[in-house]
Parts: sequence; C-alpha cells; structure tokens
Amino acid sequence: MRESKWITAIRHIVLLTFVVIALYPALNVFSISLRPDNRLRSTDLSIIPEGWTLQSYRELFTDQPFMRWLGNSLIVATGVTITGVVLAAIGGYAFSRFRFVGRKATMLAILTTQMFPATMLLLPLYIVIARLQLVNTYLGLMVFYTSTALPFCVWQMKGFYDTIPASLEEAARIDGCSRGVAFWRVILPLAVPGLVITALFSFMAAWSEYIVAAQVMQDEEMFTLPLGLKSFQASLSTQWGLYAAASILVSLPVVIVFLMLSKFLVSGLTLGSVKE
Repeated sequence: MRESKWITAIRHIVLLTFVVIALYPALNVFSISLRPDNRLRSTDLSIIPEGWTLQSYRELFTDQPFMRWLGNSLIVATGVTITGVVLAAIGGYAFSRFRFVGRKATMLAILTTQMFPATMLLLPLYIVIARLQLVNTYLGLMVFYTSTALPFCVWQMKGFYDTIPASLEEAARIDGCSRGVAFWRVILPLAVPGLVITALFSFMAAWSEYIVAAQVMQDEEMFTLPLGLKSFQASLSTQWGLYAAASILVSLPVVIVFLMLSKFLVSGLTLGSVKE
C-alpha cells in the first residue's frame, strides 16, 4: 500500500529538521573561525560573517605547531587502527569458530569490560606503561588506546563471523585450502563490512581522545591534536579563532576516512553465497 504524499512530506520535514540541528554547531564553529579579532559572540546570524578573514587558518600553519600535532595524531591513530583491525579479526574469528576451555568466561569478561568507562583503567594502565618506560611515546599511547578499544572490536567481529556460514570454509577445505588460507581468501573478504566498522571505531577512539593523551604525553613536541587544541585555552583568555579553525581542520580527516570507507558499510554480502 502506497503511503500518502502528506506522510512522505512530514517524514522529509522531520528528517531535514534533524539535519539542520546536526549541522548548526559545525556551521557555527566554521563561522567563528572566519571572524576577525578573535570574536566568539556576534549578533550577525550569517554563516560568513562581515569582514571575514582566513587569518586564523594562516596562523595555524605559520605560527603554531599544528602540522606537528597533526602528524602525531596520524601516527597514533593509524597504528591503533591497524593493530585493532588485525587483533580483532584474528580474535573474533577464534571466538566464533573454535570451542576451547574458558571461551564463554573470556567472552563474558570482554563484554563486562564495556560496562565501565575507559577512564577507570587510567591508573593501572599508566602504571603498566610507566614500568615499560613508554610514557611520552607513541607506542605507549597506542597500547593504551588499543587495549581500551579492542574488547568492543573483538566482540563485534565475533558477531559478524557468526553470520558467515561455516560451510564456505568447509568447501574451501575440501578444495585443498588450509584453515589459514580459507580464512584469508574466503572469510576475510566477506568480513570487510565488519573490518571497516572496526577500523572506524579504532580510528575514532585514538583521534579525538584527550584525557589519556594528557597523562601519557608530557612533551609539547609529542602532543596530539586534542592536546594541541587545549593549549589555545588559557586561564584568562582563549584564542577562539584558532580553536575554531583547528576544530574544523581536525574533523576533516574523520570525514575523509568515513567517505572512503562508506561504500563498504553494507550488509548481506553472504546472501546467496550458499546454494540450497
């Protein structure tokens, strides 16, 4: 039964309303980054303010170590993403396909860790990293982020592997493939949507995190972008133009990564792969 045009129109109006609500903060930040004289408040509601300038963006690249912070964040986020995807792909497959002693208890423990905020692990993980002499290093921050993001990633990949018929592996084994080859050539290509979600979650966990980075990174040369942006805020004044401009630039890599991987965010790749 076809729905009426009024219902369709109402649905579109509601959706557009939420789109506007979601876009307004980003547009407001963009407008602040263009305002001259470090102005935060304005009676002008236009997105492009009167007397707009790109001075804040120019200062970011000339007078501020923004590129250094960007490089640090890219190194850490890329390392966490690669490590998280590899470990989650292997760990999720083990939980999905193998039956071993302690499997259910381990899965329950992994699920239980998601009930508590990651900040609860700040002190014990910091002690571990300090004893390994990894404070103020990229590797120490990667270990911190990977250990907090990995439980969700493993559980998520385990659930995705459960949707892939085991008969596909059995057919590959019959054709002469080892378990490792069957996993690499048959299972992983079908698990691309799950791997993409894992990559996005791992990347976001490392890209925009501040509290852990503030404890681990103590040298300004090692600052990631969240720490760098925080340096624009002082006790008596805040460089709102630089703050807003950097916020816009920080969000761009996330948008680019999402657009690059969005075509893989589909489900049902295994439908029709097994004949009845």
